[in-house]
Amino acid sequence: MQFLELKNFLDQKVEQYNQIDFIANDPICIPHSFKKKQDIEIAGFFAAILAWGQRKTIINKCKELLLRMDNAPYDFMVNHEDGDLKQLLGFKHRTFNDTDLLYFISFFKLHYQNYDSLEQAFLIPQNDAGGILATSVPGGEPIRQSTIEDSLNYFRAYFFSQEDFPHRTKKHISSPKQKSTCKRLNMFLRWMVRKDDHGVDFGIWNTLHSSDLICPCDVHVDRVGRLLGLIHRKQNDWQTAVELTAHLKQFDPNDPVKYDYALFGLGVEKIL
Repeated sequence: MQFLELKNFLDQKVEQYNQIDFIANDPICIPHSFKKKQDIEIAGFFAAILAWGQRKTIINKCKELLLRMDNAPYDFMVNHEDGDLKQLLGFKHRTFNDTDLLYFISFFKLHYQNYDSLEQAFLIPQNDAGGILATSVPGGEPIRQSTIEDSLNYFRAYFFSQEDFPHRTKKHISSPKQKSTCKRLNMFLRWMVRKDDHGVDFGIWNTLHSSDLICPCDVHVDRVGRLLGLIHRKQNDWQTAVELTAHLKQFDPNDPVKYDYALFGLGVEKIL
């Protein structure tokens, strides 16, 4: 397809798939069960991290997890006592188990003791503006970073800044430094950052911007992106996601990741 033909085609598909009807069968339905900002953040984070396999299974496992937290994730994070953690034991989805879950709980409790939003965890503070430290913890006024790559690398360092983290849990939080596409975290950031009037993405974060985001590159997006000539890189890694997003920015520099809807929808419905 020529540039304008492809842009028009993808714009039409964004309008088709970026609709309320999309929510029910997608993991984003999990955070949509909540109204409180922190509940949305926590439920959304778990829904994104657990997004492996069939969407129906992912949704059911997320609902099971949140039920174990009495369907009040933020309250559970900040107010739970040691005895409350017993109701989390035995949870498992794919390779994510209760050992990983308990560390996630520990991270959230520590973070929300100091900040009212999870967005702060992705913002490198001014006192660390010169570089991302392996043991860095947010402090001081945040600064907007020039790239999401910086933010994702910082987030992983911050997430594992507690001394007692289980080594096995590191595989569940990716970063560009690992050459990962960071599909799950990029999807989570899309949910939290993108703002429009369609009611699917939340747009509840205000420091990170849609123009900064990287398109989540799952198997459907990757396949359709290659068919449409938006990906040329042979590997499937961080640079693949960057390449795809650079092409999508030619269609809309302010909101390139809206085309995630088009590429994903085309892939899932096997139109391409």
